[in-house]
Amino acid sequence: MNKFHNIGRRLAFFFVSLIAMIGFAQKTDWAQFDRYAADNARLREKAEKIEALFFGNSITDSWATMRPGFFSKNNFAGRGISGQSTYQFLSRFREDVVNLSPRMVVINGGTNDIAENTHPYSEDKTFGNIISMVEIAQANGIKVILTSVLPAAGFKWNRAVTDAPEKIEKLNIRLKEYADAHGIPFVNYHAMLLAPDGRSMDSNYSKDGVHPNDAGYVLMEEAVLPVIRCYDGNE
Repeated sequence: MNKFHNIGRRLAFFFVSLIAMIGFAQKTDWAQFDRYAADNARLREKAEKIEALFFGNSITDSWATMRPGFFSKNNFAGRGISGQSTYQFLSRFREDVVNLSPRMVVINGGTNDIAENTHPYSEDKTFGNIISMVEIAQANGIKVILTSVLPAAGFKWNRAVTDAPEKIEKLNIRLKEYADAHGIPFVNYHAMLLAPDGRSMDSNYSKDGVHPNDAGYVLMEEAVLPVIRCYDGNE
C-alpha cells in the first residue's frame, strides 16, 4: 500500500510542478511584446507611414538610443531588443513590424543566434527565421532591406563559442546570395566595421568588440541611408 501511496504522491507532485511551470511560462513575455506596446499604439495612430523600421537586437536598440536624431529626422523607427535571437524576432515580427505598416523594414539579426543566447546555433534555422520575416513583410506590402551580421571575434557572455567569425562569415554569404537572387538590397556592415585581423570588429568603431560606438553607427548610417532613399524611390 505504501508503494502505491508513494507513486501517487510523486505523480501528484509532478502534475503540480507541471501546472506551475506552464503558469510561469504563460506569464513570461519571452518575445518581449510589452517592450514597444505603448509606442506601437502611438505610431498606429499617426497618419504618416514610417519610412523605415529598423528591426533587430541590441545593436539596433543601442542605435536608436545613442543616435535618436538619425531616426527622428528621417521618420525612422527602431525596434531592437537587447539579447534577442531571430527566434524571438520572428515571434514579435507581426506586432512590432507588420501592424505598423512601415514602407520598409531593415532587418539585422544573427549575432545572438551565433552566441547561442536562446538556442544551440543552427545556421539553417537562423537563416530560415530571417527568410520567414522577409516573406511575411513582402506578403504585407512592406519592402525589405537585409543587412549583414556585424563582425565579432567572440562573445564575453559565452566564451564557449570559439568560431564566431567563421559562423558569421558563412551566414553573411548565405544572406547576400539570397538577397541577390531575390532582388533585395543588402547592406554589408560587416565589411566596413571589420578590423585588419579579418575576424574582429575594428576597435575604432567599438568598445566591446560586438556593439558599434558612435563612430561605428555613423558609418552604418552613411551606408544604409542611400539604400533606403534609392529603394523608396523605386515604387
